[in-house]
Amino acid sequence: MATGSGKQMQIGEVAERSGLSLRTLRHYDEIGVLTPSMRSEGGFRLYTEEDFERLMVIRRMKPLGYSLEDMHRVMDVLRGGSDLDPEKWEELLVEATDRRAALAQKVAMADEFVESLRSRRP
Repeated sequence: MATGSGKQMQIGEVAERSGLSLRTLRHYDEIGVLTPSMRSEGGFRLYTEEDFERLMVIRRMKPLGYSLEDMHRVMDVLRGGSDLDPEKWEELLVEATDRRAALAQKVAMADEFVESLRSRRP
């Protein structure tokens, strides 16, 4: 049976709150990117609010082009908590900043394309 304090959420609630599919959540569990903290007596996945917050970190990595392997690596570093290596933290920050800049450049190009289409509207 599930133990611990705080609210436990079943996979459906986590999927609804996060906007991710049940299939994605199950896959994340299977490959170890995000394993729920608990299981019910019947074996159902039970997520805590902390699990949900970790999931949102993962979700925020997706638009930046992080692979599942990258997500594993980042989550492993972040699990260090207060023991987090400052050098690894800086590497993560630089990498995320670079990825965000590349995404911003793509968005700017997409905006230019949309404006080009608008200016040619019959």
